[in-house]
Amino acid sequence: MILLIILGAIVLFVGFLLKNKDSQWSKFSSIFRIVGVLIVALALLSSVFMQINPGKVGVQSLFGEVQPDILESGLHLINPLLDVTDFDIQTQNYTMSALHDEGEKQGDDAIRVLSNDGLEVVIDLTVLYRILPTDAPKIYKQIGENYSDKIVRPVTRTRIRDNAVYYDAVALYSTKRNEFQQRIFKSIEDDFKSRGLILEQLLIRNINLPASVKTTIESKINAEQEAQKMQFVLQKEKQEAERKRVEAQGIADYQRIISTGLSDKQLQYEQILAQKELAASPNTKIIFMNGKNTPVILSDK
Repeated sequence: MILLIILGAIVLFVGFLLKNKDSQWSKFSSIFRIVGVLIVALALLSSVFMQINPGKVGVQSLFGEVQPDILESGLHLINPLLDVTDFDIQTQNYTMSALHDEGEKQGDDAIRVLSNDGLEVVIDLTVLYRILPTDAPKIYKQIGENYSDKIVRPVTRTRIRDNAVYYDAVALYSTKRNEFQQRIFKSIEDDFKSRGLILEQLLIRNINLPASVKTTIESKINAEQEAQKMQFVLQKEKQEAERKRVEAQGIADYQRIISTGLSDKQLQYEQILAQKELAASPNTKIIFMNGKNTPVILSDK
């Protein structure tokens, strides 16, 4: 805007100079003056109207004094002397990772903390946050536009280190991970809120332990898996032994019932029935009774 006003003033000044001179350029003086007025008018009109894009708010300042009211998305009619700074109120993320070119900082930017048992634990983390629109003027006045490096980064790293000392390394890696994440979320959320920022989510992407601790954990997990496998095998063998015991008991009970429940006459009767069935068979031709309990049966084959 200022550049356009200066340019228009120069063109207008040249037009007045040409008007007072007797030269071949004097006939263009009116054109220069009209163009100069148009440039100045255009600059003033452009400074009166301000467009704020979606997902942003405008913070107004007049001669270095920040105004408390914000400009929401849309077209606004403002004082041309105001200076408007856009602030993003959409969800933003700040990543601190050990992998190169993955986080906001180049190189290894992971958070290194000391656990309760004195071991160094490396944490990769992503912070999801946004600006509270009504607090944008306060942020601009007290912090500035670089709030991610002044607030988000140092507060997050400090709170993680402060809370990591309550857990040992193995607990952070396994059983207490969710509890640790909720704990640091609460402490960081309170700090952000006092600064005009809203913490939406805290994502612990990875927790790296020293190599010796990893080896110990893996050995423990393998031992537990082997123990569970052996327990399953023993349980299966016990079930099989129980099945065989029940089967043997059933056979013994059956034999006992047969031996005590059948008389000689009943056995003789069953024998006669069997002989009748043999005699009726087409493959049997002759039956010799030898006078004993067991007959002799001759087949045609």
